Parts: sequence; structure tokens; C-alpha cells
Amino acid sequence: MSFSKPTSLGVIACPGGEQFADEITSHLKKIYRTRFENKVSYISRLYNIDRVEVSKQSNFADDVISHRVTAVGDASNYRSPSFKIPCKVTKFANGEVKAEILRSIRGADVYIVQDMANNTPIRFAGSDEKSVCSINDHLMSLYVTIDAAMQSGARRVSLVLPTYPYSRQHKSKGREGLTASTLGRMFESMGVERIITLDIHSKEISHCFHKLSLENLHASYQILRQLSGKINMLEEDLVVVSPDTGAIERNKFYANSLKKPLALLYKERDYSKLTRSAADSNITSARLLGDVVGKTVFMADDMLGTGGTLIKAMKLIKELGAKKIICSVSLPMFSGSAVEHFDEAYKAGYFDYIVGTNAVTLPEEILSKEWFFSASVSNLFARSISRVHHNRSVSPLLDNSKMIQRMLKKK
Repeated sequence: MSFSKPTSLGVIACPGGEQFADEITSHLKKIYRTRFENKVSYISRLYNIDRVEVSKQSNFADDVISHRVTAVGDASNYRSPSFKIPCKVTKFANGEVKAEILRSIRGADVYIVQDMANNTPIRFAGSDEKSVCSINDHLMSLYVTIDAAMQSGARRVSLVLPTYPYSRQHKSKGREGLTASTLGRMFESMGVERIITLDIHSKEISHCFHKLSLENLHASYQILRQLSGKINMLEEDLVVVSPDTGAIERNKFYANSLKKPLALLYKERDYSKLTRSAADSNITSARLLGDVVGKTVFMADDMLGTGGTLIKAMKLIKELGAKKIICSVSLPMFSGSAVEHFDEAYKAGYFDYIVGTNAVTLPEEILSKEWFFSASVSNLFARSISRVHHNRSVSPLLDNSKMIQRMLKKK
């Protein structure tokens, strides 16, 4: 298997995951081109051989071990693989879906990409109309695509799910289902070997698998890099506030990385109340453990649904004397009427801006908001896929503290 030009690595996009898959594929091409050029430069210097000749010899070695009868592309330049495997997913009138892979993937290492939280209209094969899919629609598209990949003889199937489905159903209080772990076991029973996700709601979910591996990536470096263009985090009078006890570990990491104090917003909730919009909230009381008077507050959370909890936290912290409020959200879903409520909160001065990621496909309506900034995690997923494909450790991508420190020193 070539380190600079993998021939068995393929990416399949489900309907809804097309945009994120295209971004990952673009980064994969850059990663392997850079590796090829670096290797050619190193060998050229080491053996005092012309770069063009080294490129020819590298391509010659690849062609010798390739299953192809004829070479593809110029012998003296890098020849990038396509990576993207064409797949057609059809939705029938009765709601059933069918996946058909349009290229041989026998023996391939396949990564299926699906954006489970995509609420933008998408088009299925054979249809001229776009439709908005629920998380269950996306889940069914994923199931049939996994089945098609397994039936087509893929050597290994991994899932790239920036948003892990049903992740908030990870603990049982009474007669409730543990759907988060159940879905994982269903993927496992279908033959999936690995799931690559982003800032999963609870690490407990991974304890329910027998063989399936879960790679939980973190967007902290990408978020802080985006944020560093807005404020000087070292000189700013900043305090990191955890919006609830469940987010304390995440915010503790930010506080340690930024060398800033940590505060906690403790909230009592009435779990018998179901929230459907940001206007509703099941919070009955809240109090702050820490000082925010005259300070810039930074809050980090894993996902943003209707946003009611976050808006209430912003309002309370602002009333307690915070000068500026900045929020980061790894998975900005903006469910229901969340956008309208955040518009109102922004006009009321409850917060300054929100930094999200592109792990969730968002409409232009949200991306164009003056209070919202998007940080790209596509390269992070591409590097993870490359490392897994070559059986290398993903650990260097999981600990962002060193990268954050280097970035802050440069600033």
C-alpha cells in the first residue's frame, strides 16, 4: 500500500453528507499531494537525483504494484486518486430508499459520510425536487448505503458521522431506551468497524460496543483559531464559563489551554417539561460559581438544538455583569425557531457572537448572520481518515493542547 498514493481508500457520500464529503475529499487530495512532494524532495536531496526522475521512479513503483494494465496520468507528476466513490441513493414514492454503488469497491477501505443533522433540502437520485430529511431519513439512507458497501465486497467499512445520532439518549432514568448505544450495536452487527465523530455528547456511548472502535475528535483548536481572529485571547480579561455540569470537562480543557479561570453555571431542571423551542426551557433555577463582572466570557458546548438553555445562560451571565459573551458550539444544529430567538438575543445584547463548525451543513441564512462564524473541521476528519487507513495512531489529533499553545504563542 503506497503511503503517498493510496489505491484502496474510498469515500462514499450519503444524501445529506455530500457537501462535507466533498470537503474531506479535497483535503485528502492536498494531504497526499503534499506527502508525495515532500518524499520526492527528500529522496532527491538524499541521493542527489533530479526531482523529475524521482517522481518518475515513484510513479513507476506504484504502477508496477497496481492492478491496472495501463498507467494513468503523466509519469513525471503526482497523479491524485479520485477518492470519491459514486453512489446513487433513490427514494421511492412510498418512502423506501435504495443505495447503488456505481464503481467496484471490492477489497477497498471505505468511509461512508453522513451529516445526520442536515436540515437543508437535498435531492435524491431520479428526482428533480429537493426535500428536507429528518434524522431518521438520514439514518435509513446510511443503513442502505452500509449494506450496499458490504454486499459489494468492501474490505473495511467505517462511518464518518460528525453528529452521532441519538447521542442525548445515552442514560436511562426509569423505563427509557438507551438508543445511542443500541444504534452503535446495530452498526456493529452490520459489519462496521469504526465510527469517526466529533465531540460526542457522552463518552459512555463507546463503552457499549464489543468490537467497533469510536474515534471522538475535538474541534477546540479549530474553534480557537477562528476566535483568535476576533480577539486577543492572551491579553483579554477572559473567564471560561461552563454552561452546565455536563460541559465542565470541555470548558476545563479550554480554561487550562488558555490559562484562564474557570466558572460554573449550575442549573436546576424540570425534566418532565419537554422543550420544543428556545422560548421554552426546563431550567427552574440557576446560579453562578465564579466571577464574571467586567470580563469577557467564553462558553463552550457540544451541540446547539433549540438554544433555549444557552440563551437563558447568556441572559443570566449578562445580568451578572459580563462585558462580552462569546460561545462556541461544535455541532450548531439550530433546530426549530432557534435562529429567530438568537437574532432577538443578539439585538438585546445578550451575546457578541457564536463560533460553530461546518460539521453540520447550514443554510446561507445562518452562515450570513453577523453573530455567527464557522470553523472548518474538514481537514481534521481528512487527516483522521488518512491515519486510520494507514493503521497509524489518531492520538496526535485528539490532544489539541500543544497545537493551541503553539498558535497562541504565534499570535
